[in-house]
Amino acid sequence: MQSLTNRKADVNRSPMTFAEKIYIPEIARGMAITLKHFFKKKATYSFPEQKRPFSPVFRGLHVLNRDEEGRERCTACGLCAVACPAEAITMEAAERLPGEENLYREEKYAARYEINMLRCIFCGLCEEACPKDAIYLSETFTPSDFARKKFIYGKPDLLIPNPVTEPEAYQAALGRNVETTKEAFEKLKK
Repeated sequence: MQSLTNRKADVNRSPMTFAEKIYIPEIARGMAITLKHFFKKKATYSFPEQKRPFSPVFRGLHVLNRDEEGRERCTACGLCAVACPAEAITMEAAERLPGEENLYREEKYAARYEINMLRCIFCGLCEEACPKDAIYLSETFTPSDFARKKFIYGKPDLLIPNPVTEPEAYQAALGRNVETTKEAFEKLKK
């Protein structure tokens, strides 16, 4: 039968020579490969001193967004929860009361919004499904912890700081403090 890949190689069954029996040439060849790797650039990063640049399409921690006036964008339509294949998002809607126009953009808002990070697969479908750009995945890692309860993020954990009252915290919460550009990857190659 003919091979499909043409990678078949016949095994050499001739007796080994004296040089092959003492394995010195093979040991020398292996040491040469090891020495060659000593002078190559390291593939690891010294975290936290050295930050790794992320891909421009990296999906990290979820953030509930606000508009320019500091009002919540989420209208509790439920499209993000429906689009989530892992069913990690739960929410409850509530009606805006008179006098709360400065807190919520629309007459309906999310009174309870939770994401179970243990179920989330960081696919980004919630971000794509949202018609109001209320949720996005930032460029920040999800912090690690020992307790499972701490991986269920509620609305206070996800909501970005108010850009009007806390501009510095708002800029830090955007999570765009790490280089993610093509130039950062080119710097690594050098």
